[in-house]
Amino acid sequence: MNREPTFLFCVGATKAGTSWLYEHLYAHPECRFRTIKELHYFTMTETVHFDNALARGQAEIASLKDQAGDGWAARRLADLRAWQKVLRLRKVDLDAYRGFLTEGATDKRLVGDVTPAYALMPEARLRGLSAVGADVRVVYLMRDPLARLWSHVRMIAARSGAADFGAACTVQLSRILSGDLAGEGQGIVARGDYKAILPKLARAFDPAKLFVQFYEELLSLPGVARLSAFLGLTPAAAALDRKVHAGKSLAFPAALKAQALAFLRPQYDYVASQYGGLPAQWQANMEEGFA
Repeated sequence: MNREPTFLFCVGATKAGTSWLYEHLYAHPECRFRTIKELHYFTMTETVHFDNALARGQAEIASLKDQAGDGWAARRLADLRAWQKVLRLRKVDLDAYRGFLTEGATDKRLVGDVTPAYALMPEARLRGLSAVGADVRVVYLMRDPLARLWSHVRMIAARSGAADFGAACTVQLSRILSGDLAGEGQGIVARGDYKAILPKLARAFDPAKLFVQFYEELLSLPGVARLSAFLGLTPAAAALDRKVHAGKSLAFPAALKAQALAFLRPQYDYVASQYGGLPAQWQANMEEGFA
């Protein structure tokens, strides 16, 4: 009988390489990942959450029915249908969830769920992730706070479909820096709050099962090797130059940069105090902000 695979939860941070990591592991010969990157299963606490997820899945199934052949669309369609069965239970069922992740895994070493939103869950619910399997590993990626903030702002502005993309980005950033954290602004800041998230993860998980890595170091051969060792995988070819979900390009507004660095100073301070040497981009921004 095949042993149960290791379960990976990649819990963030948003705009810090989680999509790149997902695609790398999806293609890895020792992994079995479904075509749905973010399951958001453990953020569903009310029946309406399951109903909304079911509706979104059904809409995508309808859009894929005419495209399904032998390729990715067929796999996606099969995964969506299988996931609908789990969601129809309208409650968190670890057996059903585990079955979805491990279906077809046979001799694979790793299965997983890459959902950055999990990092925002309360500590008690984070602890519950360890009950999914005998061997659960948790990965958290963090990116230079200034670059991550601006990337997240641009992503939200692009989704809004604003006629003036640059103005939409500047307005959103200005609101955040002035302390207006209503709506999307609250989520943008919370998802890059390393000072709040990292201690919570450290309390929620066995330190031997938690791996925190800089995005800037992940995209290197040594970085991939360290992550692979943590996950029990043989290092595989990695597309280190590939951009996944790269945001629409826009220069960071010079007039707001100093203000943004001051706003983010607690994040730089905390990470530097806990992890010592910082990647070059972090160090440069930290020194500029503290000058």
